[in-house]
Amino acid sequence: MNILFTFVPLESVQEGIRQEYPDFTIHFSRIGSAADYLPEAEIIVTYGEDLNEDYIQKAEKLKWIMIMSAGMEKMPFDACAKREILVTNARGIHKIPMAEFTIGTMLQHVKQFPAIRRNEELEEWDRKVKVGELAGKHILILGIGAIGGETARLAKAFRMKVTGINRSGKPHQDADQTDTFENIEAYLPDADFIVSVLPSTDETKHLLKEEHFRMMKDTAVFINIGRGDLVQEEILLKVMGEQVIAHAYLDVFQTEPLPKGHPFWTMDNVTVTPHISSITENYMPRSLEIFRHNLQVYRTNEGSYINVIDLARGY
Repeated sequence: MNILFTFVPLESVQEGIRQEYPDFTIHFSRIGSAADYLPEAEIIVTYGEDLNEDYIQKAEKLKWIMIMSAGMEKMPFDACAKREILVTNARGIHKIPMAEFTIGTMLQHVKQFPAIRRNEELEEWDRKVKVGELAGKHILILGIGAIGGETARLAKAFRMKVTGINRSGKPHQDADQTDTFENIEAYLPDADFIVSVLPSTDETKHLLKEEHFRMMKDTAVFINIGRGDLVQEEILLKVMGEQVIAHAYLDVFQTEPLPKGHPFWTMDNVTVTPHISSITENYMPRSLEIFRHNLQVYRTNEGSYINVIDLARGY
């Protein structure tokens, strides 16, 4: 059985995988250099950004694709569906780092850590910095799934009011209330933090419009750790330029890397981070655990796969 990894991890990780599965033929190669391996690959392990229909066609024996991330907007699902290729991903591994990243972002905002750090650099003893609290604040979580749910759990520990938004409106144990996307406007005027962990789908693309931001408090904070196409960049530039809300913390963008010279870099009320909310030293070990489980199911045809993707929906 041939497995093709279209990314090249550390040598120690490669050797560990080969030792764990000595009866497999395993190749580690960037997709552009994998022409010799594609025709025989029965399993492809990828981050989901390098495959296209042509590569799927060349992988004549391909039966399963394991995506070692949650993002799948660049995947050629139509080509996979035609071949009835199984697709799974690593959904769920991001919930701890991304929830912690969100809490950290909210804490630095209310505790004014950037301002305090600037004063330290200037050697200014300023006790008039307006430091606040998370307790009693209202967080509106767009996409209260694995990541959003963990964010909600941590937010409740800080005594925040939590509203979750999802497709079905199904209640979540760590949310005070849960509703559907159709009713999002009812919660925007009261929210102190609007946090998006939404993936990129036909339903979520450009979900937030200019009028949504104008419904928010002028003290509201927008945090996007989901996908950059949730709101059109031109709209976000406009509302932040007009200071419609207090601050936007952006970890994702329409174009990545964010180009040098882009206005977001220099806007005082926008904080840019380079799509790192999910990245820690535990990323690879957690995704490999899901791969190992699913590979065992694949080999034995016993048990259930984790995170099977509905190819028609794209998630």
